[in-house]
Amino acid sequence: MKLKMMLVAFAFVCAVSLYGQDKPAPASPPGAPPDADFLVSNIDFSIAPGTDFFTYANGAWLARNPIPPSEAYWGIGNLVNEELYVKLRGINEKAAAAGADKGTDQQRIGDFWATAMDEAKADAQGLRPVQGQLAMIDSIRTEQDALDVAFALAPLGVHAFCELTVEQDEKASDLMAVHISQGGLGLPERSFYFNPEKGTARIRREYVAHMGRMLRMLGRPEAEADADAAKVMEFETALATASRKLEDLRDPEKNYNKMSADMLTREHSPSIAWEHRLDLMSMHSDYVVVGQPEFFNALDHDLRHTPIATLKDYLRIRLLSKFAPYLNKAWDEEQFSFAGKVMSGQKEQRPRWKRVLDVEGQAMGMSLGKLFVAAYFPPQAKQRYVALVEAIRTSYGERIDRLTWMSEATRAHAREKLARLTAKVGYPDHWKDYSGLVVGTNSYCENVMNASRWRFSDMISKLGKPVDRTEWTMTPQTYNAYYNPANNEIVLPAAQFAVPGMRDDQLDDAFVYGYSAASTIGHEITHGFDDEGRQFDPQGNLKNWWTKEDAAQFEKRAAVMAAQFDAYEPLPGLHINGKSNLGENLADYGGILLGLDAFKKTDQYKQGRKIAGLTPLQRFFLGYAFGWLHQDREERMRWQLLSDVHSPARWRVNGPLSNIPDFYEAFGVKSGDPMWRAPETHVEVW
Repeated sequence: MKLKMMLVAFAFVCAVSLYGQDKPAPASPPGAPPDADFLVSNIDFSIAPGTDFFTYANGAWLARNPIPPSEAYWGIGNLVNEELYVKLRGINEKAAAAGADKGTDQQRIGDFWATAMDEAKADAQGLRPVQGQLAMIDSIRTEQDALDVAFALAPLGVHAFCELTVEQDEKASDLMAVHISQGGLGLPERSFYFNPEKGTARIRREYVAHMGRMLRMLGRPEAEADADAAKVMEFETALATASRKLEDLRDPEKNYNKMSADMLTREHSPSIAWEHRLDLMSMHSDYVVVGQPEFFNALDHDLRHTPIATLKDYLRIRLLSKFAPYLNKAWDEEQFSFAGKVMSGQKEQRPRWKRVLDVEGQAMGMSLGKLFVAAYFPPQAKQRYVALVEAIRTSYGERIDRLTWMSEATRAHAREKLARLTAKVGYPDHWKDYSGLVVGTNSYCENVMNASRWRFSDMISKLGKPVDRTEWTMTPQTYNAYYNPANNEIVLPAAQFAVPGMRDDQLDDAFVYGYSAASTIGHEITHGFDDEGRQFDPQGNLKNWWTKEDAAQFEKRAAVMAAQFDAYEPLPGLHINGKSNLGENLADYGGILLGLDAFKKTDQYKQGRKIAGLTPLQRFFLGYAFGWLHQDREERMRWQLLSDVHSPARWRVNGPLSNIPDFYEAFGVKSGDPMWRAPETHVEVW
């Protein structure tokens, strides 16, 4: 997912379904008030809210729910996902037994499931599903051969050397353009190659050891394999050296460099005949958008000065890292030993059937989405959240009108952008057509490859056609949401609003305005006006609509938020990156303010009646914290701090709330409490 194209609400990518299920709320914990509801049952009463509100709000739940050995993290998204897994498994097993007509959704679902679950077949096939690709790599004799193979692997989702996509042109959002960007790294982000922190240094050592084991599994003698793995690491480190830092990728202007494919070849990478190669891939275009031109100068040099044997090993490792989970047990476990255990801290593999459902969701998730929506997202639930979007939109407009630091010229554009913002709620109006996707029974890996090819072909088919602004890039059963600046839209999948064990009509407004309006709807709308989103106009084009003075004011005020988060140190030696995370932190803060403004207009707030001993304002803030009910293993948190633009859950709660006087009032936070910040240090943007 390109940071410049889409700003995601949270790093969970999981699915949920609870709208039609009638289950009791969790039981009250010992010592809690007798009228405790699901919010009260999660509170750790030994922690003062002004000390650590995240732990106060969620501590009892976290204590009752340790991270399972098979997981890297555990939270509300996992809980709701667990219930959906059972339903989706039933759908798949029924489809597999039905013997549906070839080419139907039922046939694709059934054959994908049955073949993926046949572990014995995968073990018997060994490396056969990727033998053709390995043979291509074996045949490489020159750097041009290596480029031939790298481009041939791109439709399979193997990102070697760089990344190649078709996306909306940031400065002409009605057009689809070819984008060429830095990439090709085996570790999640460039910081992993250089950060001196002890845990990160260990990851580098383990990564080289992992690559060495992969080469040994291909028949290489141990000493030779280890030495060759070190050479691949040297090549990847050179790519990382040329790559821009995470925070630098957040500047859409600097990462937009429009040129002809011929110019990219002539001025930056003479070794790559871009125009010819794009033509061969049916990606002919009058121009390309290059994200980081200097990266391609370095790539050109590295391709010419790296031994062919190392380039071949690099491509072998990129290929097998992509498809090992769909091969035999030995390859699957080797990949898990690094990606699961070292990178994420998992102690054991998740059950195969759950992993298969995740992969199937990536391959043809909208087919399953139709079934999910029909069963678990009734029209009345959708209407509640459509209305909630408009309540938040109204609140944002009122905030824009009240700003004292913004000129009337900029204010008029901001109001127009807000008015034009599109909200997609629940599910798409038009479902994705998978009729071109071939799913058979030959092998699990082959089906995954076919799905990758289908996605790549679908992407390329958009070149030269009108932009389909109705398209969704998340399924309805995904526990997530996003803002897309190119369409000036927020996309809110149905599952994002679910609460474990609760029907939507059981949820009071105070909770919903904190849980859904603040942490999701308000968050996503604010992305349209954060440090990156504010640079796109109402039509979704990268265009400056700010006066120079207003832009300077925004940057000055946003810098206060960046500095606040820079000071947080979730792991010893690893701070939050306030610059790379600025957009998400501003969106969290803005979302709370918008949700709070809208909630104050409701009857529940005005009446002020307590529920389970909690005031409406307290329930609002607890509802927001409930949305970040989550804990990570240390390894997973390290991964997030170094490569993700989202802060860890605790700081997504405590960070923005420490700037909000209403929070102080609701929980009696006072000077001297860790959550208290002097008024003159509060962030004031929107």
